[in-house]
Amino acid sequence: MEDFEILDFPCNQFGSQAKGTNKEIKDFCISKYGITFKQFEKINVNGEDEEPLYTYLKSQKTGIAGKDIKWNFTKFLVDRNGNVIDRFPPMMKPEKIEEKIKDLL
Repeated sequence: MEDFEILDFPCNQFGSQAKGTNKEIKDFCISKYGITFKQFEKINVNGEDEEPLYTYLKSQKTGIAGKDIKWNFTKFLVDRNGNVIDRFPPMMKPEKIEEKIKDLL
């Protein structure tokens, strides 16, 4: 889709799923899943050392169980002006939010 970008922020706060180096995580994601989107360095999304981006995202949209991220693959839909439009649970497939993305574009 034009004018749409996926940003990936690996996090090791959930069952040590991202325990390698940034390069190891990226290599794994490329070889296993064929990702082509931007992957940033590993961050914390909860707690005292959480990335300020996630402090902002969570303040704008809470999940079913509150503000904290409960598991990897929580998704946020943000418009081009930085407004958080929606938050989606980890198990929701990207195909299920395609219409919301198209409406935003």
